[in-house]
Amino acid sequence: MNHDLKAYSEGMKQPVWALFYRVVGEQLSHISDSRVLDFGSGLGITANYLARNNDVVAIEPNADMTEMRIRENRYEQIVGDIEQLKQQQDNSFDVVVCHNVLEYAGERKHIFMELCRVVKPNGIISIIKQNRAGRILQQVILENGVDEAISLLDGGTVRVMNFGQVHYYDMNNMKEWIGDREIHVEKVLGIRTFWALQQSNGVKYEPVWQEKMLEIERKVSEISDYVNVSFFNHVLLRKIR
Repeated sequence: MNHDLKAYSEGMKQPVWALFYRVVGEQLSHISDSRVLDFGSGLGITANYLARNNDVVAIEPNADMTEMRIRENRYEQIVGDIEQLKQQQDNSFDVVVCHNVLEYAGERKHIFMELCRVVKPNGIISIIKQNRAGRILQQVILENGVDEAISLLDGGTVRVMNFGQVHYYDMNNMKEWIGDREIHVEKVLGIRTFWALQQSNGVKYEPVWQEKMLEIERKVSEISDYVNVSFFNHVLLRKIR
């Protein structure tokens, strides 16, 4: 087993990621009795969560990750990439999930087009993307990474262990990909606005602190001023027809 991947899997259990997935779970909690596709499913955390009340198909290119995946609830796991996505039928999923994937993909416009193809009319596409402004705040406040912050402000990129270069994209890029397709942006939510900016790691392990931070994150997740500086943006789109 890849040592870095094992470390990544252990890192997903840390408070910063536990809170991330709690917020994601809450933002997707309305999904039930649906056929769901999770493209780029990673360790299966979201696929497993959604599989409690839905019929879930997960596609992930990293076979080692699929071996390590969470499988408390039953869902179909496919090892593959965009080629497996292309094999899914038109208009065959009520909900399509693609979280923290497109910033690492060289063919992200094509992936996005395929996601639009396979979702049913009136279906939902859930995309979570990294937000450049949120990364800059983290670099300046938490990590004192002033050189990296300057590079990001000048349009540069960063590298993430196990996944490579982060190629940021914004809502203007997404609207360009949508083109004349009847896809409506329903809302953009913030995730991880404040909770990774604390210098003290000790407080992050305190359950009372975690619950209060979760409450704060809930309150600011739909306020645009905070969404604009959150580390992640959760974009929810609806296919009209």
